[in-house]
Amino acid sequence: MASLFELDHLPPGLLDCDSRQLQSVLGGPALIHVPGQREPALFVSVLMHGNESVGWDAMRLVLRERLGYSQRHSKAALLPRALSLFIGNPAAAAVGLRHLPEQPDFNRVWPGSDLDPVPEHDLMAEVVARMAARGCFASIDLHNNTGNNPHYGCVNRIEPEFLQLAAHFSRTLVYFVQPRGVQSQAFAELCPAVTLECGKAGEQLGVEHARKFVNSCLELETLSADAPPQDIDLFHTVARVRIASGLEFGFPPRDVDLRLSPELERFNFRELDPGTPFASLRQAEAQAIPNAGPHQMPNEVPKVVDVRDDQGRDVSEYFFELNEGELRLRVPAMPSMLTRDERVIHQDCLCYLMERVAR
Repeated sequence: MASLFELDHLPPGLLDCDSRQLQSVLGGPALIHVPGQREPALFVSVLMHGNESVGWDAMRLVLRERLGYSQRHSKAALLPRALSLFIGNPAAAAVGLRHLPEQPDFNRVWPGSDLDPVPEHDLMAEVVARMAARGCFASIDLHNNTGNNPHYGCVNRIEPEFLQLAAHFSRTLVYFVQPRGVQSQAFAELCPAVTLECGKAGEQLGVEHARKFVNSCLELETLSADAPPQDIDLFHTVARVRIASGLEFGFPPRDVDLRLSPELERFNFRELDPGTPFASLRQAEAQAIPNAGPHQMPNEVPKVVDVRDDQGRDVSEYFFELNEGELRLRVPAMPSMLTRDERVIHQDCLCYLMERVAR
């Protein structure tokens, strides 16, 4: 694993690179400090997942606009606030993957992670330590979704500064405590921190939305401690859904053990009724697992999905049932991050389930 590359200036030609070209310039994860008129710095992380280019695309636009010069020249305007930019996984970005096969997920190995120790834990801990010493105004982690989702902000603390910062990006907000080891949880110990989900990679609307948000944050003198706006929709992630290990899955017309509904992506951020089908079992597998009636909570459901709540408890049987060969919701729920990208489902999860937070 490459060590952290830290600079107090933008390398020449960096802003001319797209996300796939950064590895050739940086050689690995990089923390770049750009001076500004105010301190402490705004911390922005991009490319924590190599296939999510929105953050780097947006930051290239921000820096070109703000600095107002070609990097071939020697002088540049100061940013209104200092900026510390962390470019997480340029090696995975070079090949358009979330992470390389030999790598962990870079957004699961920050301080607080519950994964077994790997060298990347030390790298992320070093980033946090450097920024703790320098001070942070706020932290922004920029991401894409692989499925159809609205643009939304995520927080790990329901506190006014966190909600105000996230609500400045979107009125749709998600509070979560699982998974652990994400960037925003680590930086929440230092400053208000948000994760921003900016739609699918390659969509210019997401890049422009992120650009405007970062620009506005650079202009802020303080973060408001007022109560957040009343018109926000705040949801709490209550469970993470994974497909059971060893079960072959896919979308039609693939002939696999578990055939996922082609309608899954349109379920994102919709409040679904009990009985909504998520998948169907191939006939042989369906015959091997008895149907679950409305008052029966079978042990067989975890063979299909593994659903864990914030405390890591198995809640598969609470949320799902098998009925007539279909995997269906047992209770009302609102999913997020459903995608048709089978690689991402393998690497991360099928989806998260949320409930609305009363305000």
